[in-house]
Amino acid sequence: MAFQILLNMLIAVIWMLLKNNFSPVEFMLGYIVGLVLLFFLRRFLKFDFYFRRIYALFKLIILFSYKLIMSNYDVIKIILSPKLNIEPGIIAVPTKLKTDWEVTLLANLISLTPGTLSMYFSEDGRTIFIHSIHVPDKEAAIKEIHDSFEKAIMEVTN
Repeated sequence: MAFQILLNMLIAVIWMLLKNNFSPVEFMLGYIVGLVLLFFLRRFLKFDFYFRRIYALFKLIILFSYKLIMSNYDVIKIILSPKLNIEPGIIAVPTKLKTDWEVTLLANLISLTPGTLSMYFSEDGRTIFIHSIHVPDKEAAIKEIHDSFEKAIMEVTN
């Protein structure tokens, strides 16, 4: 991936040299031309297109922002309700993530959203124990974590 980014920057610089214009706009145009070139050459050079990971990272950031806003809304709704109708619970979330870095990222994303807290890892490090302020259905909560954060992390890292 680093080689592709460097190659894309080199294509952008060559573009600027050929156009004899060293402005940021020309660099961006050259960078876009480099993206298109690398996209079409990916079949011949046998590499995975690096911009796919950057796009997946952008989607992960958007997903986290959305979950952050929605969980803030849910916690505010719980706090401001006249009756405390919550079902707190601890759920064990098994994960398909392979590296410790991915599992740590998942645990941090879960802990950063209000109303949830990653408490403990299993001995093998592939199960995260999470405390949640409101868990009416534990299986649905586990499925929601698998379908959102875990899936997005796998797209970024694979």
